Amino acid sequence: MIKKTPALNQRATVRRVLSASVAMATRDHSSKKPPSNAVPLSTSRLILALLCLASLFICFSLLKTDNVQLPLLNPSAVSKSINYKKCNYTDGRWIYEPSVRSSLRYDHTCKEIFKGWNCLGSNKSNALDIVKWRWKPDGCDLPQFDPLKFLKDFRDTNIGFVGDSLNRNMWTASSIAGVLESLGYKEGYRVDVDIPEETWVEAPNFHDILIFNTGHWWWAPSKFDPVKSPMLFFEKGIPVIPPVPPHVGLDMVLSHMISFVEKKARPTAILIFRTQSPRHFEGGDWDQGGSCPRLQPLAPQEVEELFSLKSNGTNMEARLVNQHLYKALKGSVFRILDITQMSEYRADAHPSAAGGKTHNDCMHWCLPGLTDTWNDLFIAQLNNFNVRN
Repeated sequence: MIKKTPALNQRATVRRVLSASVAMATRDHSSKKPPSNAVPLSTSRLILALLCLASLFICFSLLKTDNVQLPLLNPSAVSKSINYKKCNYTDGRWIYEPSVRSSLRYDHTCKEIFKGWNCLGSNKSNALDIVKWRWKPDGCDLPQFDPLKFLKDFRDTNIGFVGDSLNRNMWTASSIAGVLESLGYKEGYRVDVDIPEETWVEAPNFHDILIFNTGHWWWAPSKFDPVKSPMLFFEKGIPVIPPVPPHVGLDMVLSHMISFVEKKARPTAILIFRTQSPRHFEGGDWDQGGSCPRLQPLAPQEVEELFSLKSNGTNMEARLVNQHLYKALKGSVFRILDITQMSEYRADAHPSAAGGKTHNDCMHWCLPGLTDTWNDLFIAQLNNFNVRN
């Protein structure tokens, strides 16, 4: 157990040690005759006294702590302290910086951005403020994405993004007769859990870095009604019987997908799975009059009110999907890019009703905006991965 000694007692201890040293030096000098070329005793005592005073001054300077207790550290404790300082970019808070200005290229003349997400172009009331919030991790800073440095550092590197592309094809009873029809399913969305979507099936063979994510529809009854238009899962071309609910199908999809990618990926590839992007509907879902009227980030207690699984809130599906992700990815070679936690605060950064939308868009994000911070986080963690490799 490490004992803590008050700074005052430490000074007293130093003083006693130095006094004993002076006494021992004096005794040693007095017991012997000085050589002929020695400095006179009075002079040597003066020099010794000055050295002691200098030592006391240095010790007092080091021990000046304003009555803070100082632990006595051993080498292993110092090592642990250094390791602890590795930055965890996930935990932190949003800080408002009024001096930050948005780039003018994001105005209504920018053709690269879908107009529904261009909040400057659609005159959203807080569009200019959205980019003035900076993510500050606890105990460190998140570097801002530097495009030129990125292009230099990752020259000749193939980076791919795979997301929101499950193989979900509508089928009818006439196109697949058999047991599903006998169970009363006349139509639904077919999901082949073991067949990668053709748009990315070759990606693991080609890319050096791959970032995956999956969609919101696993908990989207408005899109996949369990009676009228259910998700129906197939494995090896045969329907899974009895039919399973979406969250079980998600586990099956993730298991096959992770296994497929790990077998097909390049030996040196960096594989990343991005966590869920949260929604911020309040007062109901998108088709139930839900809206996102916030003009600044949520407080921590407000985040819990909207996303806590215990409250069964409108936006809880992000955390639900993440639970399945973490379980499926455990023990795999995939690294996790957690954008959920920082994003849950940003209820202010959605397009909302800007631009005359019929429904409030509280799922997609304003551009520029939060997704720029995702880029910062991605590059920072990618640099850490490369350093470790």
